[in-house]
Amino acid sequence: MNFEDYRGIWVFIEIKDGKVAPVSLELLGAGRELADKRKSQLAGLLIGDGVEEYVQTLYEYGADTVYVYDDPLFNHYRTESFMRAVFDCCEKHKPEVLLYGATANGKDLASAVATDLPTGLTADTTILDIEEDTGLLLASRPAFGGNIMATILCKKYRPQMATVRPKVMKALTPQEGRSGELVRETVDLKEDDIRTKVLEIVRETTKKSSIDEADIIVAGGKGLGSKAGFELIHQFAQVIGAAVGGSRDVVEAGWIPHQNQVGQTGLTVTPKIYFAIGISGAIQHIVGMQNSGLIIAINKDPDAPIFQTCHYGIVGDAHEVVPLLIKAFEKALDRRVSHV
Repeated sequence: MNFEDYRGIWVFIEIKDGKVAPVSLELLGAGRELADKRKSQLAGLLIGDGVEEYVQTLYEYGADTVYVYDDPLFNHYRTESFMRAVFDCCEKHKPEVLLYGATANGKDLASAVATDLPTGLTADTTILDIEEDTGLLLASRPAFGGNIMATILCKKYRPQMATVRPKVMKALTPQEGRSGELVRETVDLKEDDIRTKVLEIVRETTKKSSIDEADIIVAGGKGLGSKAGFELIHQFAQVIGAAVGGSRDVVEAGWIPHQNQVGQTGLTVTPKIYFAIGISGAIQHIVGMQNSGLIIAINKDPDAPIFQTCHYGIVGDAHEVVPLLIKAFEKALDRRVSHV
């Protein structure tokens, strides 16, 4: 394989609910940094039915080129049709790196493409970098149950591929009016060639956790001692108008539902303020909240790893510290209301 034939950083663009998925915009931001390091082009790979209207958005968020497959064949996501389009485009234009969002569709598509090309794939990446001279992608992710960070390399094959968790990268500020190159592509595929048929779309009606959209999150860990002790988290969150989150340990203990778990096997969150109370700070949890605007940790162990990540830390027993915070916030909020 001649690596010199492979150039450019690509991002698979996912469309969700009639707009570009946030994770795709985040990956364009990360891809822009990688492309600038390699002094190469950043491209978006856009597949769907009636999707050309999104091209300008991709330019404004950093793409230099957009490859578009716009056809009724791609009206709904199906592994066979999308995989064929990605495969053909990679064979034709030879990207050095191809990034996907670690969504249900993104993970399914990436694994299928990696099998057919063939090439390597790093799943659930949380940190991306690239060697300027060699173009070797440095894709890092938690490993061994979240106890260490592993950097995975694909030295023998191209393109180098990775799925990236939503909300761990940052989208660029869009540049209104920015332009780029549009490349329209087609695939030699007919509806009869596709074995999977979409008969009906059923929208999920189960209420989802709102913590991934919250501005303030109060998260608790096993340091609270018991489910009764975890009630402090609910009380504090109610006073300051925050959402409740937790570590994997408290979810496994049954103190809160899985939909409120923050971390590698839960949600990735980026609130303005994140309280980590009684949470030791294992990598598994850190990767889910490390991009929060302000992190405040409370733990009685002065050597807890969480203090290496937080902006402010309080060494103390949560059962003593949190009630004091509740009283202080209640007093401050009452005073603010009385002045309105």
